[in-house]
Amino acid sequence: MNGLERVRATILGGACDRLAFMPITMMYAADVAGVSYRRYATDGDVLAEAQVRVAEEFGFDHVSVISDPAREVSDLGGAVEWFEDQPPAIRGDDSLLADKALLKGLAVPDPEAPGRMSDRVRGVRALARRAGSSLAVEGWVEGPCAMAADLRGMSPLMLDFFDDTEFVDELMDFCVRMETHFAEAQVAAGATLIGVGDAAASLVGPKLYTEFVLGWEQRLVASIHSLGVPVRLHICGNTKRIVGGMGKTECDIIDLDFMTSLAEARAAMGPGQVLLGNLDPVRTLRDGTPDSVYAAVAECHAQSGLHYIVGAGCEVPRGTPADNVRAMARYAAEHN
Repeated sequence: MNGLERVRATILGGACDRLAFMPITMMYAADVAGVSYRRYATDGDVLAEAQVRVAEEFGFDHVSVISDPAREVSDLGGAVEWFEDQPPAIRGDDSLLADKALLKGLAVPDPEAPGRMSDRVRGVRALARRAGSSLAVEGWVEGPCAMAADLRGMSPLMLDFFDDTEFVDELMDFCVRMETHFAEAQVAAGATLIGVGDAAASLVGPKLYTEFVLGWEQRLVASIHSLGVPVRLHICGNTKRIVGGMGKTECDIIDLDFMTSLAEARAAMGPGQVLLGNLDPVRTLRDGTPDSVYAAVAECHAQSGLHYIVGAGCEVPRGTPADNVRAMARYAAEHN
């Protein structure tokens, strides 16, 4: 089986020759390719070349256009701070929607118009051309809570949950419409899987998650499914208190960061959910040894049981020894 076939079989619950291997690599991929992160994040062709190289080097079953959460904010006119060899950062002290009234004037950007969203679409197109016949090509969009926080600011959004629920619904609706449009452009360019990053959702707690976030995540996932591709949900941070809700999103793959055990997730989500993760990216993966990494993946596999994909809890950190990444790959190759 090739990587694309392996990922599809894992999602569908079919026979598979070995475990799929789908770690997130961003700065790590740029370093493998020998390019600055600014080039990686601003040139879709450079990103695609780096992703193909890191996938070939370590035997990944996918390539991905994930790079940073600032693409949509950039195209909407938000303030973004740039660095030469780090990801760009959204200016939290200068949020685009510091004045809530400005939401009425925002229009969903055209993902094919010149800008950072179109650069991601170009990256998908390049990956589909280079590797789409053998590897899963993963597009990427922001989840509704993360995008809302990017536009409004995390602290103001937290207050809005209590003070202005009508605005929250209007903002989430805008975010879902924008990300659906963005996903549609990436699928048209050749994405065979869409990743959704909703990191801010780990900060809101179970009550607010259920009341304000889960329904919008479900709506986004359903919209992406209507495009004919599966969905991978990645929420950084401690998701112990919302893990049951995450299992109700209908996502095909759910990533877990290292703070939420796979055993807890399996108990909350049931036997059929495909789980991915959840090595501690720093203490276990970067700072460990090949033997300790291999043993840690074995423990993750044991906790998850069936329907498991090998990967770290979050991005493979810059500076991770190549042999430690190969230890993950070796475990995936030796188990099914």
